Amino acid sequence: MCGAKSKSLAFTGLLLNCLEMIFSANTGFSVSLYDVTSQSISLRWPKFSGASSYRVTATDVNTVGHSLLAHFSDVTLKATLTSLIPNTVYAIQAEAIDKNGIILAETQIMQSTAPDIPVIDQAYSKLSNSITVEWRAVPGATSYMLTAQDGDSFIETVVKNSPGTVTGLKPATLYRITIRSINSGGKSQPSPFRKAKTVLAAPILSVSSPSCDSIALSWKAVYMAAGFSVSLMRSDGLGRMLRENTTNTSLIFTNLDPGTLYTIKAYAWNANGMPGDDFTYNQKTSPNAPADVKVAFNSGALRVSWMPTEGALTYTVTASSGLLKLKCNTSSSSCMVPSLQCSSEYYVSVTAYNDAGSSKPTDAVSLKTIPCAPVNISIEEDELGHLLVSWSSVSFGHYYVVFVKSDDGLEVHCNTSYTQCHFQSDCGFTYFISVFAYNKAGQSPLGDVFNYTTAPCCPSDFRAVFVSSDTVRVTWAPVRGADLYETRAAAWSTVVLCNDTAPACTLSALQCNTRYHITVHSFSEARGSNTSCAPTHVATAPCSPEIKNVSKEGLSVISVQWQSNNEDATYVVTARGEAGLWHCTSTGSSCTLTDLPCGSAFSVSAIARSPAGQSLPSYSVPLEMAPCCPNDLILTQVTQSVTNISWSAGKGAQTYVTTLESPKGQAKCRTLQNYCLLGCITCGTNYTVSLKAISETGLTSSCTYQGYSSSACCPSGVKLYRLNNNGIRVFWRASDETMNYSTDLHGSKGNFTCTPSAGRSHCDITEIPCGDVYTVVVAPLTDKGPKLTFCPKKIYSVIYRGKSNAEHI
Repeated sequence: MCGAKSKSLAFTGLLLNCLEMIFSANTGFSVSLYDVTSQSISLRWPKFSGASSYRVTATDVNTVGHSLLAHFSDVTLKATLTSLIPNTVYAIQAEAIDKNGIILAETQIMQSTAPDIPVIDQAYSKLSNSITVEWRAVPGATSYMLTAQDGDSFIETVVKNSPGTVTGLKPATLYRITIRSINSGGKSQPSPFRKAKTVLAAPILSVSSPSCDSIALSWKAVYMAAGFSVSLMRSDGLGRMLRENTTNTSLIFTNLDPGTLYTIKAYAWNANGMPGDDFTYNQKTSPNAPADVKVAFNSGALRVSWMPTEGALTYTVTASSGLLKLKCNTSSSSCMVPSLQCSSEYYVSVTAYNDAGSSKPTDAVSLKTIPCAPVNISIEEDELGHLLVSWSSVSFGHYYVVFVKSDDGLEVHCNTSYTQCHFQSDCGFTYFISVFAYNKAGQSPLGDVFNYTTAPCCPSDFRAVFVSSDTVRVTWAPVRGADLYETRAAAWSTVVLCNDTAPACTLSALQCNTRYHITVHSFSEARGSNTSCAPTHVATAPCSPEIKNVSKEGLSVISVQWQSNNEDATYVVTARGEAGLWHCTSTGSSCTLTDLPCGSAFSVSAIARSPAGQSLPSYSVPLEMAPCCPNDLILTQVTQSVTNISWSAGKGAQTYVTTLESPKGQAKCRTLQNYCLLGCITCGTNYTVSLKAISETGLTSSCTYQGYSSSACCPSGVKLYRLNNNGIRVFWRASDETMNYSTDLHGSKGNFTCTPSAGRSHCDITEIPCGDVYTVVVAPLTDKGPKLTFCPKKIYSVIYRGKSNAEHI
C-alpha cells in the first residue's frame, strides 16, 4: 500500500513538472491554456484542416475511472472544462475528428487545477495604511492573494499564509477584502468579500522649544478626526507623564526641564472614539544660559570659559566691539576667539545650543585688549654715535619698551612712558629696532621691525703698490658695514675711479710722473658713503722715454737719443739680441752703447727709473750691426790667368764682393758663396786684395787683406832635341831672363827633372830610356811655393835611329 502510494506521488510529481508540456504528433495540431481555476480549465486550439468536430477528454491522473468528456463542432476552437476537482492534476487530450469519425490528429497536455476557494475569518485595521486578514489554510495552496478594493481601484498583495496584510491603503477608508488561493496550476476564484475600514491617520507634528522650559506642538487637521490626544514624558523615564486631549491643532507644554529630551506621542480619534495611528517624536527643550562665564586675554586671543549647562550640545561665544562681532563655536566648556583687534574694548557673551534651539545670551563681560604696536616710528642720528628713536602714542598703552639689537647679537632696551628713547651707536653696524606697548592685558603684538645702518667705517691699514708704471694696486683692511668701496685717485683735473666689493682695487691708466691723492670711501646700501676718510699721496712711476734716434758712432759704437719730460729720472738703454745684452745709463737724453759685436741684430729700448718706480719700456727700435769680415782668406792660382779665392763665413753677411787690383787691371767677383774664381789675372803681377761683406739689408763691411802676387809666367816656344848619349835637350823662350825654370819629364819608364842656372833657356836630360812617350812641362821656379802645375804640357816620343848626333824629335 505504501509502495503504491509512493509510486503515485512520484508520478504526480512528474506530471506537475510537465503541466504545460504539450504532446502532439507530427500533425501540427496543438492546444494551449488561457485560464485555470479551482474547478475549471480553459483551452484553445487552432482550426485543423478536414476536421468536422473536436473531442476533449480530462482524466484525473490520481483517480482511476474519473474522466470528463466534451464534444465541440468544427467552428468551436476553445472550451472550458468545468466541475473539476480543486488542486487535482488532469491529463487533457484533444482530438480532431473528420465527418466519418476518424481521428485526424490528437494532442495531450498535463494541467493541475487551482486550490479550493479560501474563507475569510476576519478583516481589521490597526494602521491607517493597512488591513490585516485572517483565514483558514487551503490544501495545496502555496500562497494567497489578498485584494482590497475601493470603488474601481484595488490593491493586491501575495502572502504565504494567514494572517496577511494589505498595505498602501488610504486612511479612514472602507475597503472590500477578498482572498484567492494559489498553486502552480493557477489561482482559485475570489472568496466572498468582507468589508473593513482603515483607522485614522496619525497627526504629523511640528515641534519646537521656544524657551528652555517649554515645548510647542502643531499639526495639520486629520481626515475624519474628531479630536486629538497628546502625551509628553521625559525620555529617561524620570518624572510623570503629561497628557492633553484637544480638538485644536496646536498645544504648548510648559514648566519643563531645560535641555532635557522628551518623548511625545499623539493620535487622532474618530466620532466613535476609535483611536487612529499614533505619531511619536523626541524633542529636547532648549538649554539654559551658561553660568560662571570667565574671560582672559591669551597670546592675542580671547579665552572664554563657563560652567556646562544641561542638554547643551554646542556653545557660541560672541565678542562685540562696536560694529565688529567675532564668534567662536565649540562643544566644550571653553573657547578661544582669535584675531582680536588691539587697543579695543570687547563685550563677551555665551549662548548654549542644542537640537531644540538656543539659550538666552549670558550677561556681557567687558575686556580691554592689549595695545596695538606703536606706529610712525622714526630713527635718526641726532649726532655722531647717537640714535634717537621716536613713535606715536598708542590707545590703552600704559608704557613702552624699545629693543635695539645690533647685528653682532648685542641687545639693549629702554623703558619709558614717553614716546622717544636715546641709544649709542657705532659705525658700520646695523641695528634692528622694535617698539612694544604694554598694559594690564599684556604686550602689544610685534609691529614693524626697523633696521638702521650707520655709515660704514673708514678703511684702515691702507697700502698702495705699483704693479706697473701706470697701474697701482691699493689694498686695505675690510671694515664693518661696507658693501662697496670706491677708490678715487685725483691729480689736477684728472680723476680715476674704481668700485669693488673686495678690500682691494687696481687703478690703471694713471698718468705717469704724476702725484695722486688716493682716497678710499666705504659705501653701504642702507646709509651711503662715509666721506670723512683721509686721503693718501702716491706718485706714479716716470713716463716711458721715446727713442728719437739711433746712430753709429764707430765700428761697434752706437749712440741712442730719447725724449722724456720726467723729473729726477735715470734712464737705462738696453740692446737685446742673440749675442746678449748691452746697457748704457744716463740722466740726460742720450747714451752710447759700445763693443757691440758685428753681424748681430738688436732690439734697443729705454726705461726711466725714479724713487716712485720704473717706467714701462719705450717702443723698441731695431738695430743691425754691419756683417763681420771673414777671418781667413786663401788665394790659389788655378791657371796662369785664373785664381781661386776662398774665405771663412762672415757673421751677418749674405753677399760677398772680392776684388784683385793692380796697375795692369782689376778682377772682381760677387757671390753668395764663400769662394770665388777670378779670371784675367796677369802672371807675375802684384795685386791688392779686398773683400766686401754685405748683409741681407744691405749693410756693408769693407775688408782688406795682405797683397797677392800672381805666379811667374810660363815659358813659351818649348822644343826638344835628342842628344847622342840617349839624352834630350829642352829649349824655351824665357818670359823673364832673371827667372829660374825647372823642366820635368814624365813617362812610363821614369820621371826626370832638370833645373838650369839663372838666365839660361835650355836644359839637358840624359840617360833617358828610348821607346817611350814623355810629357814635358817647363815651369818657372819661385821661392814661395811648389812648382807650378798649370804650365802647358808637351808630348814627345823618343825613338832610337842609330845616329850619334842630336835630333829634333
